[in-house]
Amino acid sequence: MNHNSIELRSATSSAEAMDRRLMTIPNILCTVRLIGSLALVPLALTAQPEWILGLFLILSATDWIDGKLAIWLDQRSTFGARLDSYADATMYAALLFAGVWLKGRVLQAEWIWIAVALLPFAASCCAALWKFRRLPNYHTRTAKTAWLLMVVAAVALFLDWSVWPLRVAMLGVALANAEALLITAILPRWRADVISCLVAFRLRKSDYGPGEVLGT
Repeated sequence: MNHNSIELRSATSSAEAMDRRLMTIPNILCTVRLIGSLALVPLALTAQPEWILGLFLILSATDWIDGKLAIWLDQRSTFGARLDSYADATMYAALLFAGVWLKGRVLQAEWIWIAVALLPFAASCCAALWKFRRLPNYHTRTAKTAWLLMVVAAVALFLDWSVWPLRVAMLGVALANAEALLITAILPRWRADVISCLVAFRLRKSDYGPGEVLGT
C-alpha cells in the first residue's frame, strides 16, 4: 500500500469519526428544534395560536431532552453546546415574532418587562464577542430555570390567562443573562457549559484544556 493510500484512508477515517461526533442524538434534536422553530413564523402569519403553543411546547421539550441525553449518552461537546444555543435563540426569536404578531397589544403594554430581559441578553452577547470573539454558550442552572418560566409564560400568553407569568419569566431571563455576563468577566478564555459563577471561579483558578466541556 503506497503512502497516498494510507493518507487517504487516514483522512477518510478522521472524517467518519468527525461525522459520528457531530451526528449524535442530542445534536439531531437541536437541529430539529432549530428548523422546527422556523415554522412558528408562518403559523403566526396565519393566526394559529393553538398550533404555535403546541409546537413551542414540543420544541421546548426537545431542549430539555437533548441536554439529558447528552449527559446519559456521554455525547457532550463544544459543537453541541453551540448548536443548542443557536437553536434556542432561533426558537425564542420566532416565539417573540409570533407573540408580537398575535399579541402585540398585550406585549406593547409589557415593553418595560421585555426590555428588562433583552438588555442584559444583548450586553452578555456583546461582552462575550468582545472578549472571546464568540457568543456565550454557558447553559447555566439559572438559564434552565428561566427556560421553565418561559414555557409557563408562553402558555399563559397564548391562552390569554395572565401577563404575570410573562413578567416573572422576563425577570428570570434577565438574571440568567446577568449571570452569563458575570461568567464572561470571570473566565480568562471562552468555555462552553459553565453552569454557574462558582464553576467559573474554579476554572479561573485551574489550568484547563481548551477542548474540555464542564457541565451537568
